[in-house]
Amino acid sequence: MIIDMKNIQNFDPQIADLIAKETNRQEEGLVMIASENYASQSVMEAMNSPLQNKYSEGYPGKRYYTGNEFVDQIENLAIARAKEIFGVEHVNVQPHSGSTGNAAAYMACLKPGDTILGMNLSHGGHLTHGSPVNFSGQTYKFVSYGVSSQNEQLDYEEIRRLALEHKPKMIVCGATAYPRAIDFKKFSEIAKEVQAYLHADISHIAGIIVAGVHQSPVGYADTIMTTTQKTLKVPRSDIIIITIKDQYQ
Repeated sequence: MIIDMKNIQNFDPQIADLIAKETNRQEEGLVMIASENYASQSVMEAMNSPLQNKYSEGYPGKRYYTGNEFVDQIENLAIARAKEIFGVEHVNVQPHSGSTGNAAAYMACLKPGDTILGMNLSHGGHLTHGSPVNFSGQTYKFVSYGVSSQNEQLDYEEIRRLALEHKPKMIVCGATAYPRAIDFKKFSEIAKEVQAYLHADISHIAGIIVAGVHQSPVGYADTIMTTTQKTLKVPRSDIIIITIKDQYQ
């Protein structure tokens, strides 16, 4: 990991020293955190560029600030590449993280207080899948599903039972810590049975999905969210894929 810190060392040696220590920690330590990855040299160079100087609110061609002609091209290129690797028609690449990506999907489809069926945090779900300490659990009424006590795998019949009982407006599938394949087709069948949106959070498996070794939620989920810095190993950001069908409107 090559980082040129000559200017930082001259301007603020204390910060330069801390950055050097953090660089050494990443290079020498072993921290098995599923939501972290190591950016390539090219990614770090792109992030450490004059692009950091720009305000770019709005969408390509419809910004609130001038001087975005090249930012527009970069965003359009990111959209085109995301469409290609996932095989979809509609992509938004603007969320900064998985949390804001999930929040956007919830807000687009639901109203505060609506019922959502999501995976229990202690069983492998994410904070944004309904944890009471998170905006999701405070804004919406979450009912949690988990893994079976018998085999520690998702019990789709139990998930279906909960969906039929609570009639959620949305079902969230995907996990932070679930080392098994997720059957998006089964989740889709359950969601359709109760006329719920299906939102797939694939932040931790996006890489193996685009590699073709895990079932894709495309064609099954109405909205799909993935972070980019984990198994896709690109800059910290988020992608929302929209595939909502008319019958859910």
